[in-house]
Amino acid sequence: MKMNILLIGLVLFMISCGKKDNSTSDFSKTSASESTEVKSDYDPVLGEGKFDKVELAANLDHEMAKSGEAISSTKCTSCHKLTDEKLVGPGWAGVTKRRAPEWIMNFITNPDPMIDKDPALQSQLEICLVRMPNQNVTDDEARQILEYMRKNDGVQ
Repeated sequence: MKMNILLIGLVLFMISCGKKDNSTSDFSKTSASESTEVKSDYDPVLGEGKFDKVELAANLDHEMAKSGEAISSTKCTSCHKLTDEKLVGPGWAGVTKRRAPEWIMNFITNPDPMIDKDPALQSQLEICLVRMPNQNVTDDEARQILEYMRKNDGVQ
């Protein structure tokens, strides 16, 4: 119990001392200046990880999205809102429209190497001050979370 209170206090301290940023910027946005800073062995479109081809149906897989919602409620939503508002991490609104599905799944399953190499994620880290932890999400869970993100972005 004391550990939980200490952890919550630490997170609140880090949030309150963080850089004030009223913008809705998030890790998934790219800019022209960021693309010039990309390291040669890193693909800013696909990210880094095992996913180099993710095929998505035009329509939402509702069952998969429902599973993704359940997974994200235990592993993601304590730090991410479904809106564009930052909580600990950036909001998820619009992420599937700004980022390739491969990038999203690679980031969900392989956050540390991507944070180390992706200039957009490094910029976001300066704002959030907290690295996204590796939640040990399986490949199937990552795909379900991606489908839930698509639902959040309006895919029917």
